[in-house]
Amino acid sequence: MTTQRNLTREAQRNDYPTPPFPEQPQAAPGLASKMIPRPDHGEQHYRGSDRLQGRKALITGGDSGIGRAVAIAYAREGADIAISYLPEEESDAAEVIALIKAEGRQAVALPGDIRNETFCRQMVHSAAEQLQGLDLLVNNAGRQQYNESIRTLSTEDFDATFKTNVYAMFWITKAALDHMTQGATIINTSSVQAFNPSEILLDYAQTKACIVTFTKTLAQQLAKEGIRVNAVAPGPYWTPLQSSGGQPMDKVMAFGASSPTGRPGQPAEIAPLYVTLASAECSYVSGQVWCSDGGTGTL
Repeated sequence: MTTQRNLTREAQRNDYPTPPFPEQPQAAPGLASKMIPRPDHGEQHYRGSDRLQGRKALITGGDSGIGRAVAIAYAREGADIAISYLPEEESDAAEVIALIKAEGRQAVALPGDIRNETFCRQMVHSAAEQLQGLDLLVNNAGRQQYNESIRTLSTEDFDATFKTNVYAMFWITKAALDHMTQGATIINTSSVQAFNPSEILLDYAQTKACIVTFTKTLAQQLAKEGIRVNAVAPGPYWTPLQSSGGQPMDKVMAFGASSPTGRPGQPAEIAPLYVTLASAECSYVSGQVWCSDGGTGTL
């Protein structure tokens, strides 16, 4: 029976949408609820097995995309969860909070802009206080806005990308360590862009390379404290990051077509990596970058 269920789930994944997709521009940061087709975050099919029972997790960018899928998976694995998100993403975030609570887990909503250092510190303190502890941190929130040339890439946009993707990770992680002890885990979201950058993502690709180095260096610093640090490097995943300025619309409409699978990944397909890296079974895994790109073999 278990084998049959697993085969059924695999068949469902083989039926995931393939391009071309409809034209669907959104203003940043974008909402999952407005995407066509709507991404699969595991709402219907993710089944937990108590791998994170009793853990306390903070997930940035937990309203949609990969962060939302990780929040759902962590809740179904037994964790209490705080999610951060921009106030403009409240409608998506409310759905995630409801899904976490439906699993009987504590859910904490933390709206705000992580480009602000003071907010980052306050957010971490509030998460730890309301969850009564913090031992899982997923630095996932990101900014991606394509630009054809360095000549048209403004300092303001460059700064906003680095503040969101790099500075915030530094501020949040530093604050989180005040609450973390042996056995805690930090997972950062990098990208295949760190290793195979697109010419129109000059600033974004740089930040994702920074995240790789940050992960590997911090893992060495924290090893003696028993705190593990790893990263996940997604390839083309179907999230609002793409349709809200992350790619030109013609690329959004063909998104994932060039991957060996011929389609983009769905957030539900990468969440299990975050579960595995957070679980006690991976107690000897630190300083690693795990890639999921549909078979391209970037790493």
